[in-house]
Amino acid sequence: MSLEGLMVSVSGVRGRVGEALTPEIACQFAAAFGAFSVGRSSSRVIIVGRDSRVSGPMFHRAVVAALQSVGADVLDIGMAPTPTVQMAVEHHHAAGGLAITASHNPVEWNALKFIGSSGLFLDAAEGAEMRACMERGIPRATWDKLGSVSNDEAAIDRHIEAILALPFLDVEGIRRRAYHVALDTCHGAGITMFPTLLERLGCRVSAINLEPHGRFHRPPEPVAENLGELEALVKSSGAVVGFATDPDVDRLALVSDAGVAIGEDYTLALAARVILRQKRGTVVTNLSTSRIVADVAAEAGCEVVLAPVGEVNVAVKMRSVGAVVGGEGNGGVILPDLHLGRDAPLAAALILQLLHESNGTLSAVVASYPQYRIVKDKLDRPNVPLDEVYGSLRRSFADAVVDLQDGLRLTWPDRWVHVRPSGTEPIVRVIAEAPTEEGARELVRRCRAPLDALSA
Repeated sequence: MSLEGLMVSVSGVRGRVGEALTPEIACQFAAAFGAFSVGRSSSRVIIVGRDSRVSGPMFHRAVVAALQSVGADVLDIGMAPTPTVQMAVEHHHAAGGLAITASHNPVEWNALKFIGSSGLFLDAAEGAEMRACMERGIPRATWDKLGSVSNDEAAIDRHIEAILALPFLDVEGIRRRAYHVALDTCHGAGITMFPTLLERLGCRVSAINLEPHGRFHRPPEPVAENLGELEALVKSSGAVVGFATDPDVDRLALVSDAGVAIGEDYTLALAARVILRQKRGTVVTNLSTSRIVADVAAEAGCEVVLAPVGEVNVAVKMRSVGAVVGGEGNGGVILPDLHLGRDAPLAAALILQLLHESNGTLSAVVASYPQYRIVKDKLDRPNVPLDEVYGSLRRSFADAVVDLQDGLRLTWPDRWVHVRPSGTEPIVRVIAEAPTEEGARELVRRCRAPLDALSA
C-alpha cells in the first residue's frame, strides 16, 4: 500500500480525498488502529465521531466496517467535536477513539485522528507501533467474532454538563450578565454543541455559518484574516465578543467588542488568566505560541514550559509536569480538570468567565497587556533535510537562545522565530513574534532566505 501524498504524523493521517486518501486507505489505517488498540486493552470498544466534511459520511462507513472486521465494537457518537470524542473514550473506558476530521485543512482534505485509551492522541512511538501492525498484516476476525455497532447519543450533553460543572466557572453569575455573543462555526461540527452551551450560559447568540454541510464559507482555519464576516457581525449586532471555531471544534479564535480579531494566541493566554487566578501552577504551551502566555503566567507568579508543536506533545508534557492549564497558540486550550485535549467550547466558557470577572470589555483586557505582533508564513517543503538550513540560521543569529525540540526556535528577550516542517501539510512554517510587525517580518524574511534558496 502506497502512502505517497499522505501526511502521517502525531496528528494522524491526512490527505486529499480521492487522491492520497481513499476509502481503501482509510480502511487499512482504521483496521490497524482497531487491532492495535483492542490488542492492548481489556475493552473492545472504539469510539467513532466525525466533523461535517462532505467526505465524512463516506469515510465514516468505511472506518466502522474496518473496525468491525478486526473484532472492535464501535460506539458511534455521530457528528461531534473532536474533544467530545476524546471525552467519550475516557467516559466509556474504551480501547481508543477515532475522529474523522482534517481539522483546519481545506475542504478537499480529510483525515483520521487516532486516540488512545487515555483520551490522548497516539504519540509518535504509538503511531509507529500501529503502522508496524499494518505492515505485518492485520489480524481479521472470523464471522462469529466480528465487532458490533451501537450509538451514544448522550456524548455531547455529557461534554456540556462537564464544562458547566467546572469550579472555575461562576455559571449563575455569567447567566445574570446575559451576554450577547456572535458565533461562526464555519459550517462545521460546532453546531452540535456551541449554541446549546452558550444558551445554557444565558447568552443571546447571533450566528453565521451554522449549517453543518461541510462546504466551508470561509477558509476553515480560524485566523484573523479569515474572520472578516464575524468582525462585521460583532460590529452590526453589538456583541461583546465573537467566537470562531474550526470544523472539528478544538480551536477557538476571538473577535473583540470593537469588531477586531485579536489573534488566536490570546485565547490560551486569557483562558489561562482565569485558571491561574484560582489555581496557580505550571502552564505548558508549544514553541510557536505568543509571549503573551508567558506574560499572563508571570502576572500570576507561574512558570511556562515549552513543548513541541502538536496537541499530544503538549498534553504529554502537561501530564509529566502536572500543569494546571496549557494548550497551543492556535486557539487550543487544554484544561486537565476537564480532559487533556484542546477544547473550543471550554475556551469559550472561560472567556465568558473572564468578562464576568473583569467587569469590563475584552478589548480593555487585551489592551492591559504588552502588545506583540506575530507574522506567520509558509512555503512548500523542500525535498531535502532541513538541518543545513537550521545550521545556517544558528550561525546568522549567534546571540539567540536555541531550542531544537521541534525544528529550530531562536529566542531573544523581546522576540522569537520558529522554523519547522508542518506535520499536517507539505509545507515549512516560519513564525516570528516581535514588539512590532516590521520586526517580526524581518525575522521571517531572514529565516526564509535559505529556504527560498533551496527552492530556486
